[in-house]
Amino acid sequence: MTTFYDVPANFLIPALAEQLKSYDAIKMPEWADVVKTGSSRERPPSQTDWWHTRGAALLRKVARQGPIGVTALSQEYGGRKNNGSKPNTPGVGSRKVIRILVQQDEDAGLVSTQVVRVVEPE
Repeated sequence: MTTFYDVPANFLIPALAEQLKSYDAIKMPEWADVVKTGSSRERPPSQTDWWHTRGAALLRKVARQGPIGVTALSQEYGGRKNNGSKPNTPGVGSRKVIRILVQQDEDAGLVSTQVVRVVEPE
């Protein structure tokens, strides 16, 4: 039986993002067009379906590393924060985006937020 551990991420995430588009509970909020995905970013994402792609990547991370919290996930999606002439430091990803995606995944029945982990289909 093939599991998500066997499938490379560059094949799994786009396919899972297409599946997430069919869920009514998972939709991009109005403010998501102008929001940055982290403090280390300069601009919002340029892709039109970035919300579903981030949701698919989030589900994969939760399934591989779960139970995991929003703060740990924001550190996973962080980058390098530019501090000018001082050395770069780790930047964190947007906790609001991650929190909303986890809430939407819970409404769709994909995760359980008591402890954030992927729900096994029966």
